[in-house]
Amino acid sequence: MEKEEKKTTGTRTIVGVRFRSAGKVYYFDPGQLEIKRGAKVIVETSRGVEFGTVVGDPMVMESKKINQPLKQVIRLATSEDIEKEALNRIREREAFRLCQEKIRRHNLDMKLIDAEYTFDNSKILFYFTADGRVDFRDLVRDLAGVFRTRIELRQIGVRDETKIMGGYGICGRPLCCRAYLSDFVPVSIRMAKEQNLSLNPTKISGSCGRLMCCLKYEEDTYEELNRSLPKPGDEVRGNDGLTGEVESVNVLRQRVRILVEVDDEKEIHEYGVEDITVIRKRRRGQARTPKKEKEPKEQKELEKLEHEERKPRKGRNRD
Repeated sequence: MEKEEKKTTGTRTIVGVRFRSAGKVYYFDPGQLEIKRGAKVIVETSRGVEFGTVVGDPMVMESKKINQPLKQVIRLATSEDIEKEALNRIREREAFRLCQEKIRRHNLDMKLIDAEYTFDNSKILFYFTADGRVDFRDLVRDLAGVFRTRIELRQIGVRDETKIMGGYGICGRPLCCRAYLSDFVPVSIRMAKEQNLSLNPTKISGSCGRLMCCLKYEEDTYEELNRSLPKPGDEVRGNDGLTGEVESVNVLRQRVRILVEVDDEKEIHEYGVEDITVIRKRRRGQARTPKKEKEPKEQKELEKLEHEERKPRKGRNRD
């Protein structure tokens, strides 16, 4: 009991291990092994014995911050282990092809995305997408008869599909989820509004059809900068004594454009945020000028995007 208590109240040395490119990092106890960043290791997970890559040098962390129990690294990978892992990648391609044939034969409404062997070949996992639930019991029995090992079919969401397949974003760069994002974070339409982006669904959606993950990257900065800015429609006074209505704001430059009246003529004057004082805020829901209504189709697409973002995500993990 005393030893267990010490483990949960003290500190532990851990190493982070990743199993797939840009996949989630899982932590293990290095034990007495001398492990460095980039080392190939063999570890035991809930899915069986697996081959992974160490993503950083061992580090010390408080035990209470670690998900217990912490499994130990079995061993450093040998040259035979590395060859076996490469062979598994080849076998996965063949398993993928055979599974696709079986899906067509069983006439199942599902799209196969990926096949994955565990390192010890104790299980093959097939990842697929489908619009609803799929009864694949006959397919599993058929595949088990061919491969003579445990078969698991796992339904994933469109974000995970895109992460596996890869591609390029509208920025021209490889997709973030494929290149380096280890996990997905919640994204909302509010983030696009906060950054004054067009709410056109085609411009704020990624290859997966969901809101772009990069909307989250600068959200904290925009939230902080927007706190000091008035909203369009607010009545403000400049340091030169002129008063008017806020026409627009430049969030990054912290500049405000104000519609003022000078000699019976309306003019646009620009001020720094530190040079204005808010006299009266525009009431919430009160429009400055009649706004052009969104097209019904565009509005429905925005509503669909928001609805999809609230759904719990289906993914693949080793927990």
